[in-house]
Amino acid sequence: MISIEAKILSDFKKGDHVAFEKIFERYSKQLFQFSLSYLKSEVDAEDIVQEVFIKIWNNRKEIKTDTSFQSYLFTITLNAVRKYYNELSRRNELKHDILFDTFGLNPDFDDRSDYQFMLDKLEELIRQMPEKRMEVFIKKKIEEKSLKEISEELNITTKTVEYHITEGMRFLKSEFGKLQTKGLIFFYLFVR
Repeated sequence: MISIEAKILSDFKKGDHVAFEKIFERYSKQLFQFSLSYLKSEVDAEDIVQEVFIKIWNNRKEIKTDTSFQSYLFTITLNAVRKYYNELSRRNELKHDILFDTFGLNPDFDDRSDYQFMLDKLEELIRQMPEKRMEVFIKKKIEEKSLKEISEELNITTKTVEYHITEGMRFLKSEFGKLQTKGLIFFYLFVR
């Protein structure tokens, strides 16, 4: 006799939306809690669960019904969490590079509180850019897209992309320069 879960999986493999809903109802809360335990963010955990269910829907024909489906789901979820952390690490590394380029930090910079402040300030300053400039800047400097990719995505010329990146870097250098000047004045007036 075929088990209920095997029947649902068999229907799901055939593209049955009701079977997909049953699988979602059965596992989504568990996968959400599992993701949340790692990410500590409900929004990010929801994104992971959504990603997992999109992935299993797209790969439904390859799902094996003779192995533990629950283990399969948790493996996919764990891999999605790892991917999230890898992307986060890569983005932080790129922000680190932007700070070195704009603020002239040396690679030996080790004051973590100042560094975190500067990372936070960088994000704040990027959000202060005009909308199109911010979008171009993020696509180039954070997402590492090519000038051509950005120009095609945003339907603008590569010269316009270059302009926005140059102006974005000029803005960041100027703002970080102001911060450094304020810091020196504060040090001179109150710390010395």
